Amino acid sequence: MMFVFGVLFMAFAIAVSIALHEIGHLAPAKKFGVACREYMIGFGSTLWSRQWGETTYGVKAIPLGGYVRMIGMYPPSRAEQARVRDGAEDLSVSERSQNASAADEQSGRTRSGRVWPWSGMVAQAREASLAEIRPGEEDRVFYKLSVPKKLTIMFGGPMMNLVIAGVVMAGVFTTHGIAESVGAKVVSVAQCVRPVVGAGAQDVTKPCTAADTPSPAAAAGLRPGDQFVSIDGRQVRGTMDVATAVRPAAGRTVDVVVERGGQQVRLKVTPIAVQMPRVDEQGRVIVDAHGAPLTEKAGYMGMTSTPVSAFVPQPITAVPGFLADGVVQTVKVVAVLPAKLFGVWQAAFAGADRDANSPMSVVGVGRIAGEVADGRVAWLSDPGAMWAAMWMLVASLNIALFVFNMIPLLPLDGGHMVGAVWEGFTKVVARVRRRPDPGYVDVARAMPLAYVVTLLFIGMGVLLVYADVVAPVRL
Repeated sequence: MMFVFGVLFMAFAIAVSIALHEIGHLAPAKKFGVACREYMIGFGSTLWSRQWGETTYGVKAIPLGGYVRMIGMYPPSRAEQARVRDGAEDLSVSERSQNASAADEQSGRTRSGRVWPWSGMVAQAREASLAEIRPGEEDRVFYKLSVPKKLTIMFGGPMMNLVIAGVVMAGVFTTHGIAESVGAKVVSVAQCVRPVVGAGAQDVTKPCTAADTPSPAAAAGLRPGDQFVSIDGRQVRGTMDVATAVRPAAGRTVDVVVERGGQQVRLKVTPIAVQMPRVDEQGRVIVDAHGAPLTEKAGYMGMTSTPVSAFVPQPITAVPGFLADGVVQTVKVVAVLPAKLFGVWQAAFAGADRDANSPMSVVGVGRIAGEVADGRVAWLSDPGAMWAAMWMLVASLNIALFVFNMIPLLPLDGGHMVGAVWEGFTKVVARVRRRPDPGYVDVARAMPLAYVVTLLFIGMGVLLVYADVVAPVRL
């Protein structure tokens, strides 16, 4: 039952994220006077719709996205824009559409007279865009907006996803917190000082005998399960604090305070000097040019410890940093997306292990949400941790939507933004050089690329859905 709840929770979160993304486009578009025909969540057949004002709002059968249908996304061709500037403003929309089609065919011809195969595609996209314009709506088209207004509309969707992620992360981090190391607990205690072999490692193959020297930890009465409170007067908040306090204390008796059975116990430990690998501030072994560990004489107690973690609430001022880090990490994944997809292919069809950080479809995200809600992830068995993980999945999803939509390729929002920026650049250059206004950037000419990108995204989606079924990501 909880598995189904987790899946439904994530499906609802995805739907809300998509809906708010499209509102991020719709609200500024209406504010700037653009006629918006449709606001739809999903693709395919319409399941429900209702018209308010001039806009039809609805839900479609395939919940893999959404769209706002604004009129006049693509301007007339450059030739048609020139005709309008030269006094043909009285042409009807249908006449302009026909002229635009003829201009597209003419501009698509090669020197030999052949027509490029994609010129018809461009003409169809332009005709469809111009055909949507009704009488009286000529100045309510998207392409006539100023560059800042175009950028505001197209950035509104991704920005909404970023805001959602920020709000969710703020709620999780300021109430539940993030896992931080708050101490160190003894895992095992060596009963004697074993001979040193190799690069300073203790020989654990030989059992302790009466002739062996008891380890400092065993001699002091340290036990597995003891949690360090302080060593030599220094508070212990992690395993590195243990090493930092013990390594320089060879031959010197230090006070060790541990928590055992809910009570603090004071011990005295005298670390001995043994040859041990050198480590840096992060506890990583330092090696030489040949990869061999460097060693040094350092204090040794004869025990191993593990970090003790707890969820620590964070100040609201820390949220922007966490959000920025999430965006950076997602950008890094997108930057190597082809390699990641190859790994997914190998996992789906060649039996390779699925990378835990590989991209997933909504099917994979829903399955993980179900497993988290059902308590199948051992380290998320606590209800608070479970809910925090569920909400962080929502935040991660919205960060992914933000980054993905900012890719500068049509039909994504980033592609339209690039077109607007280029339009602004050409206008500025024309003003500086005292040349005529170059007009609106002909985004329709990028439609062949947009179709290719769309096909690639569809293929990627099919691959990810299949992989999430046959070789899912395991937490």
